[in-house]
Amino acid sequence: MSILSIPSPIYGSSHSSLSISRLPSSLRAQPLHVSRRPKLKGVVMMSLEAGIGVMATKLGMMSFFQPDGEVVPVTVVGFKEGNIVTQIKTEATDGYHAVQVGYRRVRDRKLTKPEIGHLEKVGAIPMRHLQEFRLQTVDQFELNQRLVFDDLFKEGDLVDVSGTTIGKGFQGGIKRHNFKRGPMTHGSKSHRQLGSIGAGTTPGRVYKGKKMPGRMGGTKRKIRKLKIVKIDKDLNVVMIKGAVPGKPGNLLRITPAKIVGKNIPNN
Repeated sequence: MSILSIPSPIYGSSHSSLSISRLPSSLRAQPLHVSRRPKLKGVVMMSLEAGIGVMATKLGMMSFFQPDGEVVPVTVVGFKEGNIVTQIKTEATDGYHAVQVGYRRVRDRKLTKPEIGHLEKVGAIPMRHLQEFRLQTVDQFELNQRLVFDDLFKEGDLVDVSGTTIGKGFQGGIKRHNFKRGPMTHGSKSHRQLGSIGAGTTPGRVYKGKKMPGRMGGTKRKIRKLKIVKIDKDLNVVMIKGAVPGKPGNLLRITPAKIVGKNIPNN
């Protein structure tokens, strides 16, 4: 029988131990209820695309003369061998609908054995990049299907383009966050320094997220709702109005522009 030791000034030290059964219900130990978060099955941390997209290579920028004489800056995007469906994921097998696409053919020795086996299972060529496009339905796709940009997009469509920005290394506050510099004359010794970053005693630390010098660039960015100006089938290039992330030769991900309520659900 479990014994609970409690001080008892009434009975003295000789009766300092009482049985739990003799204690009032208010003093008895209650069962501890630990609230645990329910395990969510089939939850994927991935945004829903408005439609299937493709991968491409940034070639550079130029000026494009429209038929009405207007000059617009465009980014020239080219395509290497690839954009082949390598895997189809469904709600029954993976918990969500998605299409995996491969891009840019490489030699076999550039890939690992698991990657080669994954591509050989569907009869696809060795490809460097594999990316998923989460969709509402995947009924119209099949394995080893080649995705052609002309069949998916047309001139005048709006697209979302994502890629890795140009890395600029470790930069100061002026270049990284557009800070103003200090005076350059009258004995000032604070020209491009950061300055005060907070009080001393309170809070006694630097707040998280404080804009300070650090690594700049080299992050993933998406530019939304860019217009397709020209599709050149002979040169196999596409001209997109405006600038896109990255430098020439970088990988780009092009998808239909998301318009909530029209091509993707509100939730």
